[in-house]
Amino acid sequence: MNVPIKTPSEIEKMREAGRQAASVIEMITPHVKAGISTGEIDRLCHEYIVNELGSTPAPLNYHGFPKATCTSINHVVCHGIPDDAKKLKNGDIMNLDITVRTPDGYHGDSSVMFVVGDTIQGERLCRITQECLYKSIALVKPGVRLSELARVIQQHAEAHGYSVVRDFCGHGIGADFHEDPQFLHYDGYAPDADIRLEAGMCFTIEPMINVGGYKTKVLRDGWTAVTKDRSLSAQWEHTLLVTDTGVDVLTARSDEDFSFLNA
Repeated sequence: MNVPIKTPSEIEKMREAGRQAASVIEMITPHVKAGISTGEIDRLCHEYIVNELGSTPAPLNYHGFPKATCTSINHVVCHGIPDDAKKLKNGDIMNLDITVRTPDGYHGDSSVMFVVGDTIQGERLCRITQECLYKSIALVKPGVRLSELARVIQQHAEAHGYSVVRDFCGHGIGADFHEDPQFLHYDGYAPDADIRLEAGMCFTIEPMINVGGYKTKVLRDGWTAVTKDRSLSAQWEHTLLVTDTGVDVLTARSDEDFSFLNA
């Protein structure tokens, strides 16, 4: 497996890509409320990425994907296609997945959950899923194996009665949207895939956690992945840089506190 190690120059480009991805989420957050359509959310993000950031939404036309963002509501696990007919309603949960490609050609990838109105089950799932992400980020440093990160995600999810999606994974990222390594969010690594982290690696952690079983299926549009049992699903994602001493969260937002990484 050829896992790219970023040069200092590439790391600075990745930092800018991560900052831009985070800024898109911060921009759109006040707009996400009951009554807005996922099509409008997508348009606002697309216009901001192009007109304000001077960058490109990486998902658009990627292997034929038709929109700038992914909007995945309730039992949709990932790759939901924005649509003017899909309006958010009270009790929904939605994942918004943003990937920005900067003029330098580097990618920042992040996703966030929105809880619309009141939903105790949805709020709990979103909270535990974010905890899975944070617990795995806290372990990132040179020498740690991917399976160690995956194990803490699986253990935390299953301790709360949830399951971890097997069909989709995190990934390396840089000048290419998807690079090596693939990062499974459950402990199912073949020995040759369970690599040790090295300083200069960039990759995403993006656990998809279901209330019910872990199995998924892709709808006829060829993109939208849903839980087979139609149970709720949640996902959070960050782009990470492995440093000499630990990790930098390249897509960190202003509402997040990562001081625990230096504790």
